[in-house]
Amino acid sequence: MLNKDSAIGVFDSGIGGLTVLHQIIEALPRENTVYLGDTARAPYGTKSVETVLRYSFENSEFLIEKGVKIVVVACNTSTAIALSQLRDRFSIPVIGVIEPGVRRAIRSTRINKVGVIGTEATIQSGAYTHALKAANPAIEVYSRACPLFVPLVEEGWIDNDVVEMTAKAYLQGFKQSGVDTLILGCTHYPLLKKAIRRFLGGGVRLVDSAEETAKEVAIVLRRISVMRKNGKGTHSFFVTDAPDRFIKVGRRFLGEKVESAVRIER
Repeated sequence: MLNKDSAIGVFDSGIGGLTVLHQIIEALPRENTVYLGDTARAPYGTKSVETVLRYSFENSEFLIEKGVKIVVVACNTSTAIALSQLRDRFSIPVIGVIEPGVRRAIRSTRINKVGVIGTEATIQSGAYTHALKAANPAIEVYSRACPLFVPLVEEGWIDNDVVEMTAKAYLQGFKQSGVDTLILGCTHYPLLKKAIRRFLGGGVRLVDSAEETAKEVAIVLRRISVMRKNGKGTHSFFVTDAPDRFIKVGRRFLGEKVESAVRIER
């Protein structure tokens, strides 16, 4: 029996999943959360399928041992590769970041031309393309891996000349293809919205999967009657490498809520 006071569990390969956690806290301020950032083994975007599956199982098991009532896979790579297997293995709800973003993109596009940017593993998996085509076979999907965006965000470079040049190099093709909707298929990318929007122009709608995932979490908690009604949520952070950098970079994503983090061994 799931407990209303049990936490929402969130895991990511590192720090980027804090954009998802931020949206969950904004949407559900009464809920407790437990966040696991697998910082020692990041990034997942260049790992093999077998490795990503193993890491995703281990991360989910850690959260379930903490007694969470739902697991949020706040990593596009893990979602693309491991979500269905996680749902098969565990009895509590498991939510990924791809399906909510796809649903928003389907509603947003007016001309059935959707772009997707993400890590190499996410793009190579074809998960967004498959999900978009399954929802609407008429949609044209244009995808591009943008691996340099992640280190730029973690360096705190989100709006300077280097970001502008990188955005131009990665996104020029989307201008040429004429997409009207772009899915930000990596949890780091929402921090680059300003630069992306400036290059692509206001006519392209940006889909932030973090926002849509938070809405999905609320829907699921309400459906299974485990939404917390009272109090203010508490937030715990665990990492698999030195906490200092996580705290420093994490505050760019989540502000002062990232007060401390506990290191666990892997």
